[in-house]
Amino acid sequence: MAQLFGTDGVRGVANTELTPELTVGLGRAVVRTLREEGAPRPRIVVGRDPRASGEMLEAALVAGICSAGGDAIALGVVPTPGVAYLTTTLGADSGAVISASHNPVADNGIKFFGRTGYKLTDAEEERIEQLLQQSDDDRPTGAAVGRLRHAHGAIEGYAAHLVAAAQGADLRGLHVVVDCANGAASEVAPTVLRRLGCQVTAVHAIPDGTNINDGCGSTHPEVVAEAVVELGADVGVAHDGDADRLIAVDHAGVIVDGDVILAILAARMAETRGLRTVVTTVMTNLGFRKAMDRLGIEVVQTRVGDRYVLEAMLAGGHPIGGEQSGHIIFSAHATTGDGVLTAVQLLATMAAQRKSLADLATVMQRLPQVLVNVPGVARDRLAAADVLWKAVTEEEAALGGAGRILVRASGTEPLVRVMVEADAHDRATAVAERLAAVAADELAV
Repeated sequence: MAQLFGTDGVRGVANTELTPELTVGLGRAVVRTLREEGAPRPRIVVGRDPRASGEMLEAALVAGICSAGGDAIALGVVPTPGVAYLTTTLGADSGAVISASHNPVADNGIKFFGRTGYKLTDAEEERIEQLLQQSDDDRPTGAAVGRLRHAHGAIEGYAAHLVAAAQGADLRGLHVVVDCANGAASEVAPTVLRRLGCQVTAVHAIPDGTNINDGCGSTHPEVVAEAVVELGADVGVAHDGDADRLIAVDHAGVIVDGDVILAILAARMAETRGLRTVVTTVMTNLGFRKAMDRLGIEVVQTRVGDRYVLEAMLAGGHPIGGEQSGHIIFSAHATTGDGVLTAVQLLATMAAQRKSLADLATVMQRLPQVLVNVPGVARDRLAAADVLWKAVTEEEAALGGAGRILVRASGTEPLVRVMVEADAHDRATAVAERLAAVAADELAV
């Protein structure tokens, strides 16, 4: 069996790659793993985003859990960070979320949280994969068969938690456009912001199972930008399908990505709480590091993936970290990236400092950055692609310290990503396109 778990759980096209049969097996394997860890009858919280295949996979996952003698607590449609939060507050042994985040509707995925609300470790995921390949004859009967119950209203506890995280900030007078990507945030995001006093205009907040991420949300921030300018709003925020990330736009429709959001929040925490260290990934713009240097904040870099950001945060006791894509983690409030929580913190910072998002965003100046995705390649051959790495070395030498290059395999999609930063956008584009062409040629399937 090929490795199932990527950087963000198991992903694939629903019903062909991520099948109900595989999902039943995952449910059974998770229960077996939890039993090995000392839970005789594991309780597993299950949530999903609103894509149509989620209903099918939820049924299969619950069947697997119950078949192995575990109990399932179904939350229905809820953001990924909501599943993590409710896993802890409901006293469950594990949490599972069925979502493919920002991916198209045909895709889906499953990821698991431990009883503490943190994502499973690599070792735990490896154990689940091992159990999937081993004989599984344990078939409880009678009262030993697991049960399903629906946790109606549990999402209200999550919403209250997000409101409380604002710590009394007065957001009255702020007109916010929120793009919910027709995803899991469609109900909770507008509700939380309205409770905090915002005037909220919600767009793409009517999911029908097929329109998730369809030309909207955090991967299409130009949509919320257009709405902000048209309505004369103060700020716009855009989530992805499972609402674990956030991209913002200012009143003029200028996009404020995860790097800038993290810089704004880190600067505020340095001022109010004496923040000394922030965690980011290798994708973070060089302008972020320069901004943190000016503020006297150390930057710790990790591999791409919010799980690795979190690992570094926990290892060093650091309170905040994040990714350019908009995954921001606040260790005082969450165990994973939370887009709605990030919106709350960002808007609270605007209110506390009485500044527009445009003013706050001047904390850092971005170096021109170009990202080119190279599809249709064998990403597992990247490490041995000598011709490509020779070309990277030559391009880096030509940049002469005025930029940087990062080539990596995507952990969630069948792509190789080429990222180039340079002192001019045209230069970065030319370098990225040359390297992408080499990658496409050498790694062609």
